[in-house]
Amino acid sequence: MPHTSSVQSVLILDYGSQYTQLIARRIREERVYCEILPYNTPIEKIKARTPHGIILSGGPGSVNNDESFKVHEEVFALDVPVLGICYGMQAAVALFGGSVISSSVREYGLAKVKPLTRGDGSLSPLLKGVNFSKEAEVWMSHGDTVSSLPSGFTTILESETCAQAGVESERHRFYGLQFHPEVTHSQAGQKIIKNFLFEICAVLPNWTMSSVIIDTVASIKKQVGGAKVISAISGGVDSTVASYLTSKAIGNQLHCIFIDNGLLRKDEGVKVHEMLTKRLGLNVHMVDASELFLSRLAGVNDPEKKRKIIGETFIDVFTEEAQKLGDVPYLVQGTLYPDVIESVSVNGPSAVIKSHHNVGGLPEKMQFSLIEPLRELFKDEVRTLGTELGIPAEFIQRQPFPGPGLAIRIIGEITKEKLSTLREADAILLEEIKAAGFYTNVWQTFAVLLPIKSVGVMGDARTYEEACVIRAVESKDGMTANVCEFPFKLLTKISSRIINEVQGINRVAYDISSKPPATIEWE
Repeated sequence: MPHTSSVQSVLILDYGSQYTQLIARRIREERVYCEILPYNTPIEKIKARTPHGIILSGGPGSVNNDESFKVHEEVFALDVPVLGICYGMQAAVALFGGSVISSSVREYGLAKVKPLTRGDGSLSPLLKGVNFSKEAEVWMSHGDTVSSLPSGFTTILESETCAQAGVESERHRFYGLQFHPEVTHSQAGQKIIKNFLFEICAVLPNWTMSSVIIDTVASIKKQVGGAKVISAISGGVDSTVASYLTSKAIGNQLHCIFIDNGLLRKDEGVKVHEMLTKRLGLNVHMVDASELFLSRLAGVNDPEKKRKIIGETFIDVFTEEAQKLGDVPYLVQGTLYPDVIESVSVNGPSAVIKSHHNVGGLPEKMQFSLIEPLRELFKDEVRTLGTELGIPAEFIQRQPFPGPGLAIRIIGEITKEKLSTLREADAILLEEIKAAGFYTNVWQTFAVLLPIKSVGVMGDARTYEEACVIRAVESKDGMTANVCEFPFKLLTKISSRIINEVQGINRVAYDISSKPPATIEWE
């Protein structure tokens, strides 16, 4: 994400923590720009970003292992404040000569910390304004423990089980926390993060969506010049905002292509095309490629193969459409930060979860250079950006719909018959959720068709038909999600309507699993 010199930034060096992206979110909530880089990013690249502060994330490893990820002393030679969280704290302590011991028992969960004063009786600036009588609970997640501190380091926090719950070194401008301030379980976590940003790093809270628009428009203009650009647009929030933002930069150089892949929801294609052209004034060409997609998916059961096939077919269709426009070197995509994080471990050793059709699902060789104006944004930030651009709320509040569409909501092989069945069930579900007033308050609501048949009785007849699962989750960015606690009467009404109105379904279940350990989509 480009940013002007007037927008100050903090860098996060990623050591593989499951919470690294959450740290970024917490910082951005304070209107401070931050970027996640691999722990081993060359120091020259770090210098080039002129950070006002650096955060060393947690990680799953042990600093005592020979192959452990190290903290390089060059980071501290930059003379900017450094905050180490969990593994990041331990790695810094080890770097400067302290000791870290490994334990066979992990400390995982809530713990209470209390502050320790400096020699002059003052508290560390990291703890300014924290009321420890009310905000003492923090979230621990570690196996190793700091057993002795390097020269010049002092303890600023302790708990019953952790003598070094927080440390600092004024000489090295270093602050360390054994717990995770970024998680909501840590009661004073956000206040501590704010103290690091504003009291210690002295950054200005001037990263706004207005600045993002200005910087991104300038970046797209510079990248594209006078060339034509083709946009992958689906009508979802991401691709709509990405396309509209690009149109602000290059106007009629942008040619939006909406592909009906045969995997859309009921009447989706016609409705989306009409909204994009008449409400937003975008130049959108609709392509019906449903037969091509379905033919390539025939007989395919594996979810990753489905995603790869759909991603490759998207590019094939775009390539064909681009050739009709002449020389089109650029393709716009609504790729978001979670897409990148979950698909490819590009920002450090974080584990790959699955590929997304607009990241890991792309073929290695393709005709287009990508324009991804939302690549470093989370979903809620994209919604804010869209509102700032003046895009109507009916677009901004649309629930996410995956690029592979209903293909990953039909478990197993895709057929026209299954698609038709799922579309009808999904339409009923969304209709009832909207009528009950829950649609805009829920992250995602959808139906899944299972390759499982069960016995039922309808009227006086015995049935043997398929099962449908309803999935509804609450989330801010898709990285984590909790199940929605819908009223039982609403669920039974949805179930009754689906079973009575959709041919081929005689059983409806409600998915009550969270993410993690489950993912939001079933495939």
